Amino acid sequence: MKIVISGFYGLGNTGDEAILESIIDNLRDGLDKPDLTVFSLSPEQTSNTFQVKSVYRGWRHEFKEKVRALKDADLLISGGGGLLQDAYPTKFLFGPLPYYLLIVLLAKLCGTKVMFFSQGIGPVTSRWGKILMKLSNLADFITVRDQYSKDYLENLGIKKPETVVTSDIVFAFKKKEDNSCIESLPLKGSEKLVAVSVRPWFEHVKQFEQMAAILDTLIAERGITPVFVPMEGHHDKNASEQVMAHMKSADQCLMLGTDFTPNQYLNFIGECSMTIGMRLHALIFSTLMGVPHIGFSYDKKVESLLKRSGMWEYSADLHEIDVPQLTTNALMLLDERAHYSEIVTTNAKAMRTDALRNIDLLKEKF
Repeated sequence: MKIVISGFYGLGNTGDEAILESIIDNLRDGLDKPDLTVFSLSPEQTSNTFQVKSVYRGWRHEFKEKVRALKDADLLISGGGGLLQDAYPTKFLFGPLPYYLLIVLLAKLCGTKVMFFSQGIGPVTSRWGKILMKLSNLADFITVRDQYSKDYLENLGIKKPETVVTSDIVFAFKKKEDNSCIESLPLKGSEKLVAVSVRPWFEHVKQFEQMAAILDTLIAERGITPVFVPMEGHHDKNASEQVMAHMKSADQCLMLGTDFTPNQYLNFIGECSMTIGMRLHALIFSTLMGVPHIGFSYDKKVESLLKRSGMWEYSADLHEIDVPQLTTNALMLLDERAHYSEIVTTNAKAMRTDALRNIDLLKEKF
C-alpha cells in the first residue's frame, strides 16, 4: 500500500516528530511493507531518520513531486496533531489551515483517498477559516483524538465523512531504551527530578512568573530538581529561561539540550517524579510513562488530554492559574506519587487501545 503522510514535519517540533514516528512505526507493524512518503520541511533529514521517501512540503519547491507522489498513492494521511486551526495568522492561501486543506484538495484532484488521522480540531474562528474547513467534507474518513474535536467538526458543518473518536497516535508510541538525556545532566543519582515544559503563547507571559513561584516552593519544601525540557528548540529554551529569571532558586534548575529525539525525551520524563507543563506532548509522554502531571492548559486540546489522563482536577486553565492551589496539588502528587501514577497508568492503557484503533480503522476502510 502506498501512503503519503502530511503534517507539521521537519520543523523540529518534538510533539509532531513523535506523531510521525508513531504513525510510521505502527503502519509498518500493521501493514505488509507499506510504501511511505512524507511531506516534510526537511525532506533529507526525515528520509534518513525514518527510512522513508520524503518530498519538500512547501508550495514553492517540488510541486510536481508532490503531485506525482499523490497520484501514485493509495491514501493520503493528514495528521495527526492539531493541524486544522487558525490560532496562528491565516490569510487567503497562507497559514496552517489553507496549507493542509489544499493538500487534501490536491489529493482528491489526483484521485487519491484521504484520511484525517488522529486529528485535533480547532480553534477555527475566522470567517475565511470556517469557509476553508468545508473542504474537510472531501475526506473519505476521519479519526479525531478527542470528543471535543468531533463536536467541533460537526458545529462547523463537517458531517459528510464518517468521524470516529480515537486518541492521539502518540499513545501508541513504541519506546526504545535510550538514556541520552539523563546522561547529559550533571546528576549525582539521588535527585528528585521534576520535568518542566513551558512554551511561548503569543503575548501571554504571566505563566512564567507563576511557574517560577511553584517551582521555588517545591525546591524549598521537597528538595526537587526541576529539569526544563525544551520540546521546540530555541522557542522553549527561551521560555524556560524566562521562568528561571523569576526564580529565587534558579541555580537548582537544569535544562536539557534542544536536539534530543522524541524517544529520548520520553525516556527522560519516565525518570521523573512529576511533570509540570504546557506542551501537550510533554503531558502525553508523562501519561505514557505513568508520571503524575499538572498542566497549564492554553488550548482545549490540553484540557481534553488532562481530563482523559485523570489529572485535570489538579491542573488549570492558563488564564486562571491559582499559584497556592497548584502548589498544594503539586506537593500532594509528589507525596502520594504511587497512587496518582496508578491512575495515570490505567488511563494511558485505555488511550493506547484507542490510539491503535487508528491503524485498525485505516485497514478496515482502505
